[in-house]
Amino acid sequence: MKIINCYRIPGVHAVICLRFGQWLLKKNFAIRLFLEPFYIIFYHKMRFKFGIEIPRGVTVGEGFYIGHHGGIVINSNAVIGKRVNISQQVVIGVSGEGEKKGCPVIGNNVYISPGARIFGKIKIGNNVKIGANAVVYKDIPDDSIVILSPGFSIIPRKKEEKEI
Repeated sequence: MKIINCYRIPGVHAVICLRFGQWLLKKNFAIRLFLEPFYIIFYHKMRFKFGIEIPRGVTVGEGFYIGHHGGIVINSNAVIGKRVNISQQVVIGVSGEGEKKGCPVIGNNVYISPGARIFGKIKIGNNVKIGANAVVYKDIPDDSIVILSPGFSIIPRKKEEKEI
């Protein structure tokens, strides 16, 4: 019964759609020709019904989890590590010009709270928690907590807090 309930969660649908699209890119022309329309319908359902836009070009590690749907946009050039948890209203995107232009690289065991914005050619370390409505545009070291108030703060995490 738990498995059936799991498939009711829009975030699970989005991850299945992403993995299906990535799998499809590796297949031969005949298989892609037949299955591509199903992927396109599935992808647009995620975008318009659930507000989750994750193109299949994005690199995402295992254990990727979307807890709540709505307003999630991830650039196709972003790199997301293992066991990353994303909440609603999160944007992971490109920014900058010239050498500074690029997308974030997000490490393993990262939790991204609702409303967070992560953009630019930056690196988010491992075991990081990003607080609600935080705007991240600088590198974040491993084992840190990023909070919005008051301003931009990076707090080293205690050893007891490293388990997400």
